[in-house]
Amino acid sequence: MRDPTSFDEFYRVTSPRMLRYAIALTGDRVEAEDAVQEAYTRAWRQWRRLATHPAPEAWTRLVVSRLATDRWRRLDGLRAALARRGPAPVAVPGPSEDSVLLVRALRDLPANHRQALALFYLYDLAVEEIADELAVTANTVKSWLFRGRTRLASVLGDLAPEPQLEVTDV
Repeated sequence: MRDPTSFDEFYRVTSPRMLRYAIALTGDRVEAEDAVQEAYTRAWRQWRRLATHPAPEAWTRLVVSRLATDRWRRLDGLRAALARRGPAPVAVPGPSEDSVLLVRALRDLPANHRQALALFYLYDLAVEEIADELAVTANTVKSWLFRGRTRLASVLGDLAPEPQLEVTDV
């Protein structure tokens, strides 16, 4: 997005993509919404300076990425504590099977592979743009994308349910 005229316009145009990106990074919609809300709150507080930034959406994505990483670290500690206490009862309907498989597969990826895949597929950024944003070489991004796709294909292939064959009378 170039030259946003107002924070409201910036938010309206960029927030749906930002949320999809955060969901891909965190694997959890609630955590993603929290990270996106916090990132836009920070952007709003600094809007006068950020409005003149050459890439305010990239700045906001960076904030979301850092918040997601921090949340993953905190959640890992919380998961360990909860594992010691035992599972809590949950009465919420579950997500679709495809969502569960994809989130599980994404969680198995290293954070840099997950981030590169999200920027490439959810933001449609070119390899060079991803490299600039992540401060790495284009070859590194290509490697992360290749390895991420390969790992996803492997994990999703292993996790996908076996197709049910119908047996008919002949």
